Amino acid sequence: MRLTFYGVRGSIPTPGAAYVRYGGNTACVHIELEDGTDIILDSGTGIRSLGERLVQKDTPIHLLLSHNHWDHIQGFPFFAPIYQASREINIYPGQTYLDEPDQILKQMEGSLFPVPRSALKANISLVDIPKATNRFSVGSAIITRLAMNHPGCGSAYCIEADNAKLAYITDNELYPPYKKETDFIDFAKFARNADLLIHDAQYMLSDMPAKNGWGHSIAEEAVKLAMACDAKKLALYSHDPERTDDDIDDVLNHCNVYVTVAESNLQVFASSEGQTLDFSKA
Repeated sequence: MRLTFYGVRGSIPTPGAAYVRYGGNTACVHIELEDGTDIILDSGTGIRSLGERLVQKDTPIHLLLSHNHWDHIQGFPFFAPIYQASREINIYPGQTYLDEPDQILKQMEGSLFPVPRSALKANISLVDIPKATNRFSVGSAIITRLAMNHPGCGSAYCIEADNAKLAYITDNELYPPYKKETDFIDFAKFARNADLLIHDAQYMLSDMPAKNGWGHSIAEEAVKLAMACDAKKLALYSHDPERTDDDIDDVLNHCNVYVTVAESNLQVFASSEGQTLDFSKA
């Protein structure tokens, strides 16, 4: 299993010289299994450059969406494989409060986008996973999903394949002021023994209470969760668009102080575009 980050920002793309090292595209992660299966987590602006790579193939693509907020679907109209004749693309919508599984396609209707969804040449399917089913297969991978704490709700995912386990929990507020869908302890069980936990770390304690309830976690809490679930690595994700590369360096250094004080073996890093991790057990 190989994972590559293509978009790591939350809320809105952030171009500019101060955002080069970590990148300014919104959420998109690509996973390639040993059997050749391509799994994509979210369709933010980072999916455009991923599409330039995947358009060279003709195999099915599986897109898992956490939810329908624009920063997680806005790159889809620029994803080259959707214009490939007969290319199989399977979209797995997040479990949102409103039953709107086709919002990723509706953004291409009316006056919102110049190319209508009817012009797409690929065979695009919205995969309906029953609400009561939280475990399903994609290629050789077993996918488990869990409701996240975010306005409108959505899905976190665990992907187990090739003797590795990855947990993707973005746009998630571990301790929200509103009614929680999932408790901290259940997230810890969900991501137990993950080789990699990718978790929302958009804010810090110093940002509170101004941003309490906005649907994102503080970096310190992400570290706490990673240690609670005995994850091997933690990728800080969904970087605040206001944070420059140097600011993210400061967040990472701050988090590593927590790890040092706890005498933990957890490896913490800030996710960056183009970063690839290989989880092969050879």
